[in-house]
Amino acid sequence: MVVRIKQRRSIQNHIRTIHAIALCNGAELAAGVGIEATIPAEWRWIPKGMTVRYLAKATREARLESTIQLPAEIGAGYDCIIPVVATDPDGVRVFEADIMMWVTPRKR
Repeated sequence: MVVRIKQRRSIQNHIRTIHAIALCNGAELAAGVGIEATIPAEWRWIPKGMTVRYLAKATREARLESTIQLPAEIGAGYDCIIPVVATDPDGVRVFEADIMMWVTPRKR
């Protein structure tokens, strides 16, 4: 799943770059929509945690892309780590996140 964030005044920080939390929100959106589109209908998910790394200033736009890899079986529950990478228009990595999703079977 890909999410794009354009730098604009409403989401910029004091140094006029995309705010760190706006990048976190974009990462959670990319991971959440990606896993929702990927998991079987009999599973459900909820975010459990996020680890982030700020690598460079996001001055114009950030393209956040999540990669979803699920196991064939989740048992009673599974911690699924979803990596998200954000790049600027030049392809420079500006941000990385690992979002932990707790995936469980739906209650019947």
